Amino acid sequence: MHMFKGTALLAATAAILLAAPAAHAQWGPGWGGPGWSGGRGWSGGRGSMLDSPRRDSRSSRDSREGQVEVSRFVSTDPAAAAELGKGPVSVESESGQGSWVDAGTRRTFEAAIVDALVGAGYDTLHPDVPQPQTATLRISRQVLAPAEEKRSPVSGTAAMEVGTYGQSYGLGINVDLTKPRTALLSTRLDARIVEKESGKVLWEGYATIATREGDDKWNDTMIATKLAGVLFDEFPKADAIAVPGTGREG
Repeated sequence: MHMFKGTALLAATAAILLAAPAAHAQWGPGWGGPGWSGGRGWSGGRGSMLDSPRRDSRSSRDSREGQVEVSRFVSTDPAAAAELGKGPVSVESESGQGSWVDAGTRRTFEAAIVDALVGAGYDTLHPDVPQPQTATLRISRQVLAPAEEKRSPVSGTAAMEVGTYGQSYGLGINVDLTKPRTALLSTRLDARIVEKESGKVLWEGYATIATREGDDKWNDTMIATKLAGVLFDEFPKADAIAVPGTGREG
């Protein structure tokens, strides 16, 4: 009788030990193995459901911002070119519709050109004496890229996963406190030096720069000074005009 009870106890213990792995397998191998989604870990090896493609919340900077372009042309007539950079000269600016700037902005550019002409060797301090040459300016602006639309500073996504043993929820929130970019503008300064008596074009050129509208780093005075400076840098150095005395439209 005692032998029978001992045999039965051993048989029961063996049955429990053999059944344990099967019972454990129903729960899965734990934190690091296949989870609810059949992959590795709790999210199936795909990363957290809150993960999303990351991007810089700030708009990328336009490569044209702050870039300056300049072209200059000089008469092929040696006698005419020899008259550049000396004597009195008057400065005036043209007005017009559309992309042309207002009178106040024109005066700002006129002042910048006067300073550049003085640096080039001209006399601008005696407007009462005859001035054989005239520097004529044209300032225009156009939109290279429109202003960005206003956007909500807070955005997000929600996700839910359902498994055999329950549900999980997730919420991803993105906070973007950057301001939308203003319009990207191109400012162009055209300048032409003409012999007043004959109307012959002695020198001409243009310079452009791209800046953001309302940018404190690039107000009208700074833009005018920059463009006038590059336009008359090493004056009267320039490319020769193909037809002597003929102007080129920039």
